[in-house]
Amino acid sequence: MLGRSTVSLPLYKKLNVLFRIEPGCLGPDGIDHVEEFCAYAKKSVAQLDSGYIRWVITPRYDKTLPEMEYKVRNKSLSQERASQYLASLDKNLDEFEENLQEKLAELIDEYLGR
Repeated sequence: MLGRSTVSLPLYKKLNVLFRIEPGCLGPDGIDHVEEFCAYAKKSVAQLDSGYIRWVITPRYDKTLPEMEYKVRNKSLSQERASQYLASLDKNLDEFEENLQEKLAELIDEYLGR
């Protein structure tokens, strides 16, 4: 489901998807690489669904923060509201999240040279 988008919304209407990467995803020394990986991942996904998504990929140093957050116009959206937003674009939130997880797993493998 992640891919090039035919929808093109103004920046202020785009869904901001904040995804936090846990350093441990990058192995035992992930803490040393997580910042660089986040920049790498951000570049790799920047054009995916860019017509309606603005990507923010950052380290998850604080485990009390959720792995994913959604915002529009700097206002946080619940899972239900994010689902409604995507549904208005004929997208499914569960599929969207699953595809994002898969894409990030691929990027981790690429980054680590597997």
